[in-house]
Amino acid sequence: MDREVELGVVRRAYAKQVMAAACVEDARVEAAFATVRREDFLGPGPWPIIRWFRGYVPTPSDDPVYLYTDDLIGILPERDLNNGQPSLHAVLITSAAAQPGEHIVHVGAGVGYYTAIFAELVGPAGRVTAIEFDPGLAARAAANFSGFPNVRVAQGDGAQIPFDPADVIYVNAGATRQAESWLDGLKEGGRLILPLTTNQGFRANDPGNLPRRGAVFRIERRGPEFLARTISGVAIFPCEGARDPESERALAAALKAGGWEKVTRLYRRDDLPEEQCWLRAPGWCLAYR
Repeated sequence: MDREVELGVVRRAYAKQVMAAACVEDARVEAAFATVRREDFLGPGPWPIIRWFRGYVPTPSDDPVYLYTDDLIGILPERDLNNGQPSLHAVLITSAAAQPGEHIVHVGAGVGYYTAIFAELVGPAGRVTAIEFDPGLAARAAANFSGFPNVRVAQGDGAQIPFDPADVIYVNAGATRQAESWLDGLKEGGRLILPLTTNQGFRANDPGNLPRRGAVFRIERRGPEFLARTISGVAIFPCEGARDPESERALAAALKAGGWEKVTRLYRRDDLPEEQCWLRAPGWCLAYR
């Protein structure tokens, strides 16, 4: 069999397994995972793959077939910075519900693999703004997207860099609160995928502790309101520019108390009754109604 044909079969199988592991169904998201070549974004192999309780282990060779598993691939392993787990991103990308022609803002784009999946979903009529704080990773992402007319890469603080109004803002790092620019930047009906994480770290090897370390919320703009719902637990690299100690303390207490699955609203004020709030921090809260 021709090598590229063979890898195409591998990618289609990988996409199906990722979606099954994520427990989601979306034919367009599955097709995007089957189409985008992960090796085009991760540099030359062999590649460091996380093996829980063993750390980073190199793939046996530079054969791209080793990238088509539901694993974290190190992009800056010395900093524990990885190309995220495909099944988690399948859940979050499906929740974002990106449509053809939409504008996606990807905060914390890394080297751009999941940015490319969004570019596939929005198609040539849509566009993606990829923001990456680390200058080296931003340069790699810009090189990776040199042939993509619908992707723009910007280096800097994702909570501060201006962008055109967005249908989806996909935050790919752990914040302690939403940036005001993210809420302001959402179009009517726009969706913000927001991981909120504590300072308990993202390197621990016990997935069962995820709800104590962080949670991902889907925030949807409806006029002056922001509807909210929980998507999943998460452990993820911290988001520069979107962390503050008071919100982190409130988040840690809320996660410890539980009840995150009942959240239905995000408010840009903190004067709601205590019993209405799951999390209340200076200037904002996540509430049950």
